[in-house]
Amino acid sequence: MTGVVVVGSLSADVTAFAPRLPGPGETVLGSTFSMVLGGKGANQAVAAARAGAVTAMVGCVGDDLFRDLVVDGLRAEGVGTDHLRTVSGPTGIAHIRVDAAGQNDIVVVPLANAEATTDAAEKALRALAPGAAVLLLRSRSRSRPPCTPHGWATSSGSRSCSTPRPPPSLDHAVWAHVDVVTPNETEARRITGCTDVADAGRWFVERGARTAVVTVGGDGAVVVDARCTRRLATHPVTPVDTTAAGDAFAGHLGAALAAGAGLDDALRRALAAGALAVTVAGASPSLPTAAAVDALLGDDHPAHEG
Repeated sequence: MTGVVVVGSLSADVTAFAPRLPGPGETVLGSTFSMVLGGKGANQAVAAARAGAVTAMVGCVGDDLFRDLVVDGLRAEGVGTDHLRTVSGPTGIAHIRVDAAGQNDIVVVPLANAEATTDAAEKALRALAPGAAVLLLRSRSRSRPPCTPHGWATSSGSRSCSTPRPPPSLDHAVWAHVDVVTPNETEARRITGCTDVADAGRWFVERGARTAVVTVGGDGAVVVDARCTRRLATHPVTPVDTTAAGDAFAGHLGAALAAGAGLDDALRRALAAGALAVTVAGASPSLPTAAAVDALLGDDHPAHEG
């Protein structure tokens, strides 16, 4: 079991770059435009594959002209697509705007992603179980742990890494089925109600998560488990576009854990991947390879360090 399975969203990312983001009712002149494979699930799958893991994607695409952009994009990266379902209607879309400082805002239209079902995901996971060391997914609202992929990971012996989706409603019992929960600081505060990120991390652990890793942008991450709270630094970079930095983090974390790395070494690789991602414009184009992460870390933290 050395593979990574990703359950999540897929989209065509339509990105406009401009010197600044417009205010309400305002039009600004942009500088460039791209349309590429995207979606948090797809980005994490590509990141894991570029990190060297055998990776499979579980999710839904539409039957429109964007389907090939998504499916062909995944296959070009070596991501397994046998468990993607094609449903009637359009593929998911993300409209992204990025300013000169690398900050962005995003409007996501789920479309085909809304057709993903627990039953279909569990059927795919049963087929993928023999090779799945790590499961990456985004926690859904109102989910019941025994009927979610989280519960499948617990019963199959895979490790589950989850990027949580903020309220309005979350079944907090889900955290007992999560090995590593990886919210960013905004998500952590919205879910827990805690203003301090260390307190937010403890909130997840108190509800059953083995480890909480709250990412704090350029300040690295705060790691909380039952034993201690610690901070891991990241690498200083000049941001170009922060889109998909969290997905680069998740994909490289999953790949490193699947390869047998210890958690802190896997997190150092994940933080390096996230730092590299913000130096490149676009979502999937910014996701770094294992070689790029090795180069940033130097010889002290090889790809398969245990």
